[in-house]
Amino acid sequence: MLSFLLRRIVIAIPTVILISIFVFGLQKLLPGDPILAMAGEERDPEVIEFLREKYRLNDPIPVQYLNWIKGVLTGDLGISLRTNQPVTELIGEKLPVTIQLAVMALIFALVIGIPAGILSAVKKGTVTDYIANVVALSGLSIPNFWLGIMLILLVAVKWRLLPASGYVPLSEDFSRSITTMIMPAFVLGTALAATLMRHTRSAMLGVLKSDYVRTARAKGLAERRVILKHAFRNALTPIVTLTALLFGELVAGAVLTEQIFTIPGFGKLVVDAVFNRDYAVVQGIVLVTAVGFIVMNILADAAYFVLNPRLRKQ
Repeated sequence: MLSFLLRRIVIAIPTVILISIFVFGLQKLLPGDPILAMAGEERDPEVIEFLREKYRLNDPIPVQYLNWIKGVLTGDLGISLRTNQPVTELIGEKLPVTIQLAVMALIFALVIGIPAGILSAVKKGTVTDYIANVVALSGLSIPNFWLGIMLILLVAVKWRLLPASGYVPLSEDFSRSITTMIMPAFVLGTALAATLMRHTRSAMLGVLKSDYVRTARAKGLAERRVILKHAFRNALTPIVTLTALLFGELVAGAVLTEQIFTIPGFGKLVVDAVFNRDYAVVQGIVLVTAVGFIVMNILADAAYFVLNPRLRKQ
């Protein structure tokens, strides 16, 4: 297991290096100059020169990259050109909010998607299977922004069941924090629930045709025991690995959802940084997101290794 993880980490290192080069080089090609925006309307040449020296933008680009990487290796992602705050601090403030949203969306998707997939596979060809597939296809087809707006108009405005905004951290008011995240988590988790349902159904259909399931049924075991203990347990491997991979997508997909529900998370930080040409923040966000995706891929590989006996024997 340890050697398996070490191989994955070694492979990930050059990937991170290439991503960092791409991110740094791309922001240099983008139009606009954030220093001019920081200098104000007067754009005094002395002020502009002072800011360029302060943020070391007069150095050659390779030197700028090496300085940035040295900082990254020590946990310093630079200074925001807009707020003058450390980028690490900004990300540290916003990322927990997005992770809370992603975790709640993942819980919703698991609770809905996996049981629906099992039921659809067991009831293959019936009305239940047909309804489950139609609902899953609808969940994949409906745009998040439309679903979010409809929920706000109906649940928050018309019926007044849940708040549409007003997020507070878990540490300040646990119940209100959870309540304000219910609708965003539902919106973000709908497509994931549909994806999990379809993959669970596919995996279960393959397992239900296997010899050991037919043998379990021939022994007279209860159908519930056959489905949950024998069939689902063997179908779990691809589902777990898929879930680990989709969690990274949830964090990235939270950008639009947070804008709809005015949640002060990672998504809002991304949008503000892009619109204000705060390249230091953009670099930090993209790098952290990319590393997060790589970590989730490694965890997915580890889960697959643990759940697949054939790999452990190799």
